[in-house]
This record gives sequence, C-alpha cells and structure tokens, in this order.
Amino acid sequence: MKKYKYIFWDMDGTVANTYEGVSNCLAYALEPYGIHLEGEQEIRKFIGPPFRLSFKKYLGFDERKAEEAIARYRERYIPVGVYESELFDGVRETIQAFKEAGYVQVITSSKPEAQCRQILEKFDLTSELDEVVGASADGKIDTKIQVLQEAFRRMEAQCPDFSKENAVLIGDTHYDADGAKEGGIDCVGVGYGFGGAEEMWNAGAMAVYEDQKALREALL
Repeated sequence: MKKYKYIFWDMDGTVANTYEGVSNCLAYALEPYGIHLEGEQEIRKFIGPPFRLSFKKYLGFDERKAEEAIARYRERYIPVGVYESELFDGVRETIQAFKEAGYVQVITSSKPEAQCRQILEKFDLTSELDEVVGASADGKIDTKIQVLQEAFRRMEAQCPDFSKENAVLIGDTHYDADGAKEGGIDCVGVGYGFGGAEEMWNAGAMAVYEDQKALREALL
C-alpha cells in the first residue's frame, strides 16, 4: 500500500456506528408524512448521503418538503440522536496509531459539522484529530465532494506541504469513493460499514478492509 500523510475519515459507517440514532430520528422526521421505513436495508440507504439528496431520490420529496423533514430530523437528532452511536471496534486504536506515526487526520463527513464534533467529543476523540470538516447548516457544503473541497482548502491553509498525492479517504459507501475520485484523491474502503465491501470494490476503491486491524496494518 502506498504511504500517505493525510488521512480523510468518513464518519457514519466508518468511524462511528450511527444507525440507532439515525433510524430513530428518521422515524421521528417522517412520521407526519405517514412514512414508515421498513427494515435495516431500507434505512441504511439514508445513512451517508445528504438528506437533501436521499429524501428527494427515495421519497420523492420536493425541496420544501425535504427541508421541512430535515428540520424535524434535527429536532431530535441534535439533543438526543447524535449520542445514540458507538465507535466501531478498533477505530480509536487506529486513529491513535496514525497520530503516533505523524499522519494528519481529518474527519470529512456529509453530516453537519457541529454534530460530527458532538460525536467526537462524546468519544473523547477531538484532540486525536487535526481537523473536522462536515456539511454546513445552510446546505452550501453538503455532498462529499463539497466537503472534501473544504477540507482541501483548510489543509492548504494549515499545512504548506499538503498534496492530494499524499491523501487518502477512508469510507464505507460509494458516495465516499465517488467523492474521492471527483476530488482527485485515493480511496480505501471498510467492509463493515453501511455500504459493504462489494459496493466499495464496484465504486473503485483501491482496497477494502474488513476490520480496523487490517486497515491499520496496511496504511502503516
């Protein structure tokens, strides 16, 4: 595996298992519309991409309806749902090992940046990372490529030696692989997340690892 210096981490499905909080808040958000998502697979497709995209794509919402549902989702998610999450096994050890090795580590998530920070603070990981980049509340930064472009901007300002050639995105869905490709950086996948190994391979990931130990050994 190529030696990198800049590690861009996806959040949902890669660093943290946010399924419980997202599923509970989706149920709350969609209740007024009489929509009840059935089964884990139906819910999982909403985890990762921006809700502005998935509410329109999977539920046929127009822009106004999507914004209403997002606002209702956040009513529960910000005070409660964000804490209904757990770190995946081995993530803390990997982040700490990368830090000790001198890697620059950045969270790059389509989840709102404030909620990314809430999750990291819950797990006492904020100090282990160099930057946190997420979606903006106004939707101007929303998709994975928009998040990555903002991450590039911050890295260029903070790190004179930053180069896309030395950067890799670690993610769990094709949205991560697609964003990395569009942004001009490499992508490796994890097979335990919401997309799965087959999805990551099909999306063009350079490699896919089934657990953090294998990921850690490959990148170190």
